[in-house]
Amino acid sequence: MKTLTIIVLSLIMLTPFQKSMAQAEKKQQGAVLNHIAVYVTDLAKSTAFYKDVFDLEIIPEPFKDGRHTWFSIGPAGHLHLIQGAKAGVEHDKNEHLCFSVPSVDKFITLLNVKKIEFEDWAGTRKAVTLRVDGIKQVYFKDPDGHWLEVNDDHK
Repeated sequence: MKTLTIIVLSLIMLTPFQKSMAQAEKKQQGAVLNHIAVYVTDLAKSTAFYKDVFDLEIIPEPFKDGRHTWFSIGPAGHLHLIQGAKAGVEHDKNEHLCFSVPSVDKFITLLNVKKIEFEDWAGTRKAVTLRVDGIKQVYFKDPDGHWLEVNDDHK
């Protein structure tokens, strides 16, 4: 009887713990970003651009067909470049990838060294947008004209 009482009391005491564990699991079951795919015309040129401008690490990709480059972009997942896009496609600035850096000013120095034109949100060349929350932003295009934002919302 004493053993049965201990078992019952143990189960009663475990119930709140099990409920909190189940709630924690539910919170973690939401979707997380796995990768972003960017369709490019010249894989070698785009690979060099993203590697050099953002200092991204190339990671193994399973296809080994010469049409893909995969980069690690930290906890957010991967950036996949896929060759095959048609040239001359116009991209809207509202559809952009954003990377955060510790210093937009230092990043602008890199853009200037690499002779990459940048602008603020309004389109003023060599200007920086200052968001209402104090975050600095600049915008520029990759070799295929995809818009990129770089900001200093680096945590």
